[in-house]
Amino acid sequence: MPKQAALLSTLPPRLIGRDAAAAYVCVCPNTFDRLVEAGRMPRARILGDKRKAWDTRELDIAIDQLPHEGEELAASDEGWT
Repeated sequence: MPKQAALLSTLPPRLIGRDAAAAYVCVCPNTFDRLVEAGRMPRARILGDKRKAWDTRELDIAIDQLPHEGEELAASDEGWT
C-alpha cells in the first residue's frame, strides 16, 4: 500500500518528511537542515532505524518564534528546545 493511502484526504498527516518539512516552512531542504542545526527548527522524530519525520505542530511553534522582518533574534533566544 502506498504511503498514507489509508489517510482520509481531509486529514493532513501530522508527521512529514524532510522535503515536505522544508516546503512547509518555505525553504529549500539544505536551508531547512541549517535551521535545524542552528536550533531554529525542531529536530526530527525517529520512526525507525532509517525513518524520521517532523511534527507539523512543532514546526508551527517554531515558525511562530521566528522574528518578523526588521526584528532581530533576541539575545536570550536559545532556539528550539
